[in-house]
Amino acid sequence: MKTVCSFLAKFTSIISWVVSCFDRVIFKGHLPISRPSEFEKFVDYVLGIRRADFLETFGSEWSKRLVEHAQRFAQKYGRIYEYYSGEVDKDAWAKGQRREKPIAEGLIGILCVMEACLTFKLAGGKDRPCFVSRKVPQRVLYYYFIDRELGLMHVRLQTWAPFTCQVYVNGHDYVARQKNKGIAFEQVDNAFVALADAAAAQRCADRFAKLPWPKILERYARQVNPLLHDELKGMSHYWVIDQAEYATDLRFASQHALAGLFLRLLEFALLTFSPKKIFCYLGRKWHERFDGEVQTHYKSVREPGACVKHFMKHNWLKMYDKLGLLLRVETVINQPGEFKVLRDCDHRDGTTTTGWFAMCKGVGNLHHYQSHALACNQRYLEALAAVDDPTPAYDDLKTLTERQRQKGRSYAGFNPAREEEARLFAAVLAGDHIAQGFRNKDIRAALYAELPRDPERRRHSAAIGRILKRLHVRGLIMKVSRTRRWRVTDQGRRVLGDTLRTYRRYQAQAA
Repeated sequence: MKTVCSFLAKFTSIISWVVSCFDRVIFKGHLPISRPSEFEKFVDYVLGIRRADFLETFGSEWSKRLVEHAQRFAQKYGRIYEYYSGEVDKDAWAKGQRREKPIAEGLIGILCVMEACLTFKLAGGKDRPCFVSRKVPQRVLYYYFIDRELGLMHVRLQTWAPFTCQVYVNGHDYVARQKNKGIAFEQVDNAFVALADAAAAQRCADRFAKLPWPKILERYARQVNPLLHDELKGMSHYWVIDQAEYATDLRFASQHALAGLFLRLLEFALLTFSPKKIFCYLGRKWHERFDGEVQTHYKSVREPGACVKHFMKHNWLKMYDKLGLLLRVETVINQPGEFKVLRDCDHRDGTTTTGWFAMCKGVGNLHHYQSHALACNQRYLEALAAVDDPTPAYDDLKTLTERQRQKGRSYAGFNPAREEEARLFAAVLAGDHIAQGFRNKDIRAALYAELPRDPERRRHSAAIGRILKRLHVRGLIMKVSRTRRWRVTDQGRRVLGDTLRTYRRYQAQAA
């Protein structure tokens, strides 16, 4: 975890261990009849019935069969089957059943609820009625299990065509179930508050993405859907990753140690993490034609602390304190197409090209989810390494503001109270410069609203060059060898970050 080292090195005295692990993962299985056109072929040529007859007779009969199967399944294992027509906290219900009748492995219970799900309705067509996808309230079955390896999980099955199946698992529960590894731990909810061997736990967590997921998921789907053994015999699901959360947990030595630092981390993230930086943390390059929203939300009403969440479309990064002992940085991927992976791409003309293409949702890409989410967490922690004391230390401020001399030349200091200087510091610290550094024109674009052929361009370039030299002689930036790029030093990230944060805090208070 190379990019986490600067954060760990700074706070190594108060951090006990670090573990990165999948948290919530939701898989979704689609049968070959999931699209209206495919379902029409199935009704016309496999069942050989009128399309209206399926909705009037077959659909309701099959739905009834799935519910009756769930009732028999619960009775077979001596567990509860309950139906709720209103709002219900399903996870709380499952945990309550587990407390009432503790089991080590197997079925916990089955919950049937009414939910709106995509199914098929008849609509007018050119020659005959056709099927269209519509959201319709229907009975949905939730099977809660304790798996030998995966721990607490559930399988969700909708009782009307196309009978989409959804499986929920948690990576922390998987690590906790690896008893044969001999890892002593204490788990509260979906987090470890104590680990005897963090390195061994990390090795277990890394194996989660390499499990034979299609086989595991299909096995559970066939347990809950008897139609796959009769009317839908010969069909199997195409499994995709509907949502994946990947968390990096930093266990602090005490609640007091985390509480003092966490407030500064929150303040720094809220004041300095611009949309361009969020792009960088989520592995994207900023482009003015980006079609989507980039937002930061702050939530203070939660127990025991607060949470800051950065959105880019439907993917996001969030940071919060877990149980007052863990600092958790978590990447949530809902739209994997925002990330690029090296893979083969098949084209319509039958050719195949190898290159960097959008990441797919297929379950075989779970290891790509892991590597990209881990990189996002690491970049975020690297940026947070700039956090230190609430205000710049006196010596750092003196270095920044006082005139410096080098090789007989004098270089003016900076005034941290000026808005122009604050804009300069923000441009130098921009998150999209972390990987490759920045150039003169990057800073110029941030400070001057100039056109591509602006006559003032040469004068602006010279002015930025002098400013960069003033930062260089103070050791705040350094030249990237054999390039025209600059990189912010560790000292520069600390001094400029603290100065910018203090300026923005007092500006907010004054406003």
